[in-house]
Amino acid sequence: MRSKLILIMALVMGIVTTVLFFNYMKKFDEASLVNESLTDVVAAKQAIKKNELVTAAELQMIKVPIKGLHAETIKSVAEAVGKISNTDLAPGEVLLSHHLQNEKEEALFVSRKVHDGYRALSVGVNLVRSVSNLIEPNDFVDVVSTPNDKNNGIVSTLILENVRVLAIGRRMIESGTDTPYVEYSSVTLEVKPQDGVNVINAGEKGNISLMLHTRVVPPSATAKEGSGNAK
Repeated sequence: MRSKLILIMALVMGIVTTVLFFNYMKKFDEASLVNESLTDVVAAKQAIKKNELVTAAELQMIKVPIKGLHAETIKSVAEAVGKISNTDLAPGEVLLSHHLQNEKEEALFVSRKVHDGYRALSVGVNLVRSVSNLIEPNDFVDVVSTPNDKNNGIVSTLILENVRVLAIGRRMIESGTDTPYVEYSSVTLEVKPQDGVNVINAGEKGNISLMLHTRVVPPSATAKEGSGNAK
C-alpha cells in the first residue's frame, strides 16, 4: 500500500514538474522572441521642458520591441533636432511626432520665436519706411528715428543696428512662390528690453524707418587670398 502511495506521489510530482518546465520554456521562448524583435527609436536623454528647442545632446537612441510600437514614434535624431517641444519630456521617454513642432508650426506663436533675454516689439511703417514692403521675417534691419521737431531741422538718427525681424504684419514665416502678396503696415522686431523702450520713445516723437541688411554672406579673407593666388 505504501509503495503504491509513493508511486502515485512520484507520478504527480513528475506531472507538476513537467507542466512547470513547459510553462517556463514557453515564457522563455516569448521573451527571446521579443528580444529578437527590437528596433531603434529616439528618446529623451535628459528632461526636456515644454517650448524648449530640442538639441542632439538631449536625445539618445534606445531599443524597444517592434510589437506595439506607436505609429508616431520618431526613429531618427535628425527628425527631432531643431524642433520645439510641445510638452515636458522625462528622461528615457520615447519621442512621438506630436510631441514636437516644426518651424512653420511654431511660427503660429511669435512668443516661441523670441530668444531668451529679448522682447517682441511692433513698429508702424508705410510702404517707403518698410523698404517697399520687401522686408521678410528673419531678415535683419537697422532702425532709424526721424523726430518731427522741424524747428531744429530734420535730423535722422541710427538708433539700432542688425535687428532681427520676427514678423511682418501677421505673417511670421518667409514667403514662398505661392504666398499671396499682402501689404503690411507693421513690422515686429526682436529687441533687448531697453532698446525696445528707446524705439517706442522715438516712435512717439517722430517716424521710424527700417534699412534692410543683405543676406549674402561675403567670402572670407582666406577665400579672397586663394582667389587672388589663382590669378
